Amino acid sequence: MQFASVAVIYLLHIHIFVGADDDARLPNKCEVCKFLTLELQEALHGSRRSKEVLEVGEVLDTGRRRKTIKYNNSETRLMEAMENICERILQYSVHAERPGSLRYSKGASQTMTTLKNLVHKGVKVDLGLPYELWDEPSVEVTDMKKQCETMLEQYEEAVETWYFHHQDEKLEDFLCKKRVLDAAERECLTEVWNGDSGTEEDAEGGATTRLAGEL
Repeated sequence: MQFASVAVIYLLHIHIFVGADDDARLPNKCEVCKFLTLELQEALHGSRRSKEVLEVGEVLDTGRRRKTIKYNNSETRLMEAMENICERILQYSVHAERPGSLRYSKGASQTMTTLKNLVHKGVKVDLGLPYELWDEPSVEVTDMKKQCETMLEQYEEAVETWYFHHQDEKLEDFLCKKRVLDAAERECLTEVWNGDSGTEEDAEGGATTRLAGEL
C-alpha cells in the first residue's frame, strides 16, 4: 500500500509535468547550435578514411588525368556528413531531471525509465498517449530538428569555410560563438554533463521520492 500511494503521488506529478506549457521549454538558438556542431563534428570524425582518394574534374583532351584529392579533405565528405545531420537530432531524448541544455541527451531519460519500470511492476501509467509511442521524439526534440535545418541552411557557407580552412578550431567556437550567437546567448556552451550517479534502482527510488516531496 505504501508503494502504491507513492506511485500515485509520483504519477500525479508526472501528469502535471507532461501537461505543462511545452512552448516554455522549446530549445533556444544556443542549444540548437550546440548540438548541430556536436553532431556534425562526430559525423565527420566517423567518416575519416585515411587512404581513400577521389578523382575530380573532367578528363582533358590532352589525355592528362583528372586531379586527385584525399577523401578526408574533400567536399564530398562534408556534403555526406551534412546531408542527414539534423535527422540525428531525433535520436535525443529530453531528460527533464537535468538543467538547461543538459536535458538533451541520447538514450532514455531517468524519468521515462522510472515510468517504464512502474508499468512493468503493474502500475497503471497514463501519459495521455499509447505506450508504444513513449519513445517517439518529443515536441522539444522535433522542434530542435526543424531549427537545426533552418540554421544549417543559413550558415552553410560558414560551415564550409570552417571545414576547408579552420578545422584546427573547434566548430562550436567558430560557428556558435563567433557567428550565430550574441554574447548574452552563449550560456549553454559552458554547460557540461558529468554523468549520472548511483544505480538504476537508486535513481528510480530517488526520483520518486524527490518528485513526491515537491508536491
